[in-house]
Amino acid sequence: MTTASAESTESTTPATAPRRPPHAPGVRAVHHIAFTVPDLDEAVAFFTDVLGAETAYRTGPISDPDPGGDWMRRQLGVDPRATAHIAMLRLGPTLNLELFQYSGPGRRRQMPRNSDWGGHHLALWTDDFDASVRHLTATPGVRMLGEPQQVGEGPIRGTRWVYFTTPWGQHLELVHAPGHQPYQDHTPVRLYQPQAPHEGRGS
Repeated sequence: MTTASAESTESTTPATAPRRPPHAPGVRAVHHIAFTVPDLDEAVAFFTDVLGAETAYRTGPISDPDPGGDWMRRQLGVDPRATAHIAMLRLGPTLNLELFQYSGPGRRRQMPRNSDWGGHHLALWTDDFDASVRHLTATPGVRMLGEPQQVGEGPIRGTRWVYFTTPWGQHLELVHAPGHQPYQDHTPVRLYQPQAPHEGRGS
């Protein structure tokens, strides 16, 4: 009887013990990305007038309702006396872009390089790479980094790209890629890639 009970316990425990999910339950997509900019009006104008984004809303100032409180540090990781103004934009079919302008003490005012910890860039798809390059090259305050490049070999062979900076120094990139890329021959994973307007919806 004792032996049977022990065997029963050993056989059922692994099956009934709770298991930790392999990843965060429910996470399935990016909702938005956010950047802090020195001048919110300038950044909103650039993304809407130059890159075609649309403004969904603007809000602020966001600050601690208690002047002596610690809400801004606890919730946003900034100085307790900081305030923020925010704009949320829609750029293309997949990107919600949130822009912050902070005021208050303790702010670093130098953009990270791509090689720095926290370095970043936003890559924008274009259907007409050459026309986009010409347009941006002629836009006051935009600085193209080097020359447009085309990947000659490897998993994304044929992709064209160039980095550029906004008038306030943020790194962006233009990208255009062929419909088929070599990496697709070796994995079922597919990177999101907008279709040309005339192509319609594909599988």
